Amino acid sequence: MQRILLIGYLFFSFSVGILCAQESSNPKVILITLDGVRWQELFSGADPLLINNLQYVKDTTALKNQFWHNSTLERRAKLFPFLWTEASKMGQLHGNRKLGSTVNLTNKMWFSYPGYNEILTGKADDNRIHSNNKLPNPNKTILEITNQDARYKNKVAAFASWDVFPFIINEERSEVPVNAGFELATAQNLSDREKLLNEMQPKTPSPWSSVRLDVFTHHYALEYMKKNHLNLVYIAYGETDDFAHDGDYASYLKSANTADSFIKELWHFTQKDPYYKDNTTFIITTDHGRGTDPIESWTSHGKNVKNADEVWLIAFGKNVTPTGETNKKTKLYSTQITPTIAQILKLKNNLLPGKPLDLKK
Repeated sequence: MQRILLIGYLFFSFSVGILCAQESSNPKVILITLDGVRWQELFSGADPLLINNLQYVKDTTALKNQFWHNSTLERRAKLFPFLWTEASKMGQLHGNRKLGSTVNLTNKMWFSYPGYNEILTGKADDNRIHSNNKLPNPNKTILEITNQDARYKNKVAAFASWDVFPFIINEERSEVPVNAGFELATAQNLSDREKLLNEMQPKTPSPWSSVRLDVFTHHYALEYMKKNHLNLVYIAYGETDDFAHDGDYASYLKSANTADSFIKELWHFTQKDPYYKDNTTFIITTDHGRGTDPIESWTSHGKNVKNADEVWLIAFGKNVTPTGETNKKTKLYSTQITPTIAQILKLKNNLLPGKPLDLKK
């Protein structure tokens, strides 16, 4: 009997080991969006027409001490140090229109819900997605499609600062857990960090009624990733857009800089955790652009704001050839992100529209 039990135990252990190895070998994708961050700041750093403008910056001296340099290359590295000192060496940055690289939306709305729908579903839907109202998305997102695959069931989650995301992802239908807005962590086995976040968030005033501070979104996501070992996680930081709408250029820049540090922390975490290490692809983009001409239109976007369809895209990690900043004439679209994720995760994407990005060339 003891011999039978021993054989059974060894067989069980061997089977579990194979299963764990298979799960660990499956590819992972971390999709991140920085709401309404302009390509101008990403590729050129702080805008000289705005950083000196007292209408949008109360203390120009302090802000320039933090983010200004006469060199465009130095200036952008001050604002996004991780993206330009680490990510650029191991990945690709698309969308510097000064060099001929373009990334555009295909929807005609040029604001958040239509932009996120396009990113997450691979297609625009202007007939049905034409407001930011809290209406359940009739389209299936890449999160839902991935969660329906047996290999990735319960290995998908989303974290967002904006409280409309449970509707964009259609949390109820998709069964993808979405922690958004001012929601707390609700799992039974909360970590000490999650418990602390749950205590702090309700006591930390946000300037906005529908958007929490990104620091909570970031750390809720990170703690969940540590415990649940996800294969597809979506993190939507939101502060940048709201500070821009407020006409607060200093906070817009500081929030973008903080988001860079969040991305750095996520990358270094994945390279220490054996589940993610050397098998994780990062894709980073934005849901829409902003105005540039006239300069005061930087606070706005939408179909009536010139060039608000101009966006950008960054990719690094597994499956990405490190070509750095694209300096030749190329045309990419936000619709290509979903089929790219499907390709990386080896999903049956014959029903998905759009052409995947060629990240390996």
